[in-house]
Amino acid sequence: MMESWFDFDKNIFKHFSYLLMLQLIPLFLISSYLVNEINPQLFNKQMIYYVIASIAFFMVTFIPWRQIIWWFVPIFYLVNLGLLVAVEFVGKTILGAQRWIEIPGIGLTIQPSEFIKVSVMMMLAFLISRNPPDEKGYGVLMFIKLSLVIVVPFLLIAKEPDLGTALVLLITGYGILFIVGVNWKIWVTLAIVLGLAAPFLYGHLKPYQKKRITDFVGKPSYHVKQALIAIGSGGLEGKPKEEATQTQLKFLPVSSTDFIFAYLGERFGFKGMITVIVLYMLLIFNLLYISSKYATDYLIKVFASGLAFLIFVYMGVNIYMVIGLAPVVGLPLPMFSHGGTSFIIFAIIFGILQNLIAFKDYSRYTSDSKITMIAQNDFQ
Repeated sequence: MMESWFDFDKNIFKHFSYLLMLQLIPLFLISSYLVNEINPQLFNKQMIYYVIASIAFFMVTFIPWRQIIWWFVPIFYLVNLGLLVAVEFVGKTILGAQRWIEIPGIGLTIQPSEFIKVSVMMMLAFLISRNPPDEKGYGVLMFIKLSLVIVVPFLLIAKEPDLGTALVLLITGYGILFIVGVNWKIWVTLAIVLGLAAPFLYGHLKPYQKKRITDFVGKPSYHVKQALIAIGSGGLEGKPKEEATQTQLKFLPVSSTDFIFAYLGERFGFKGMITVIVLYMLLIFNLLYISSKYATDYLIKVFASGLAFLIFVYMGVNIYMVIGLAPVVGLPLPMFSHGGTSFIIFAIIFGILQNLIAFKDYSRYTSDSKITMIAQNDFQ
C-alpha cells in the first residue's frame, strides 16, 4: 500500500501545471507587501488565510473527482441551493444585507453565495461532459437546461441582495457556455431580449443600487474620488510609504480590500498598476490556453475557462470601479485584496483544475489509492 501511495504522489505532481501556480506567486508577494504596509495585523491574518487556502488546495487536489463527480456534484449543488434558500429565513444581516448563515455554537458565519460559484462550475462541467455539444453548438433545449443551473442561484443571490456576486456568477456561467459552444442564433436572440428588458430590470433595482449607477453616471462617490486622488498622486513611479498620505492618513476607505488597487497606484505608480494587470492577463491567457489544449476533455475545459472568466470579471469590475468607470459593487481584486473566503474559494477551484489535469489519463482510483493508467493510444 505504501508503494502505491508513493506512486500516486509521483504521478499527480508529475502532471501538474506548474506554470499556472508560479504565475500566482508575484500577485501574492505584491499583495502581502501592500497589506503589511497598510496594517501589520491584517498582514498576519492574511498569512493565516494563505495557510488555510494552501491546505484547502492540497486537500481538493487529492480527491478523486473523476470518480465521484457523478454523485457528488448534484448533491453539492442542491445543498448549496438549499443554503441560499435558508439565507432568506435564518440568514444573518450585516450592513443591511442578509447574506450570511451563522453556524450554531461557534459564532462563525458562512456566505453561501461564495461557495455556489464552485458548485455551479462543477454542475456545468458534469452536465457538459455527459452531453457535449455538436459542431454547431448547443441547441435551445440544452441551452435552457444549462441556463437553469446558472439562473436559479443568480436569482437567489440577487434577492439577498448581492447583485455584484450574482452578476459575476451570471457572466462566468454564460462565459463557460460561450467557450464550450452554443448556436450563435441563441446569443443574438438573448442579446436582443436583454436590450429590450433593460429598462424593466432597472426599475426593479434596490434604491442603493440605483444610487450607485447614478453616482457612476454623474458625480463620483467619495470612495472613487479618494481612489483617483491616490492613483493620480502616485504618478508614473509611485511614492514612498511615508508620502502615500491618501492611505496612511486614512483618506482612502477600505484600502486593503476593495480599493487596494488605488493604494498600489499610490505606492508604485502607473508602472506598478500595469505590472499587476499584465500578470492577471498572462494568467487568464494561460487558463484559456489550457481550456483549448484539453478541448475534448470537457471537465478541464469548463474549469479552466470558468476560472479565466471568474478572474477576468473580478479583476475588470474591481479596477474599473476604482478608477470610476464602473459602479461601486464591492468586488475584491481576486487573490490580491485582503480577505479569506474569496481567496480560499479560488484555491479550491485551482486545486480541482490541477487534479483534473494531473489525472486526465487515469481511468479510476481504488480505495488503496492505487491508480490504473490507460494510455490514450489504446483507444485510438
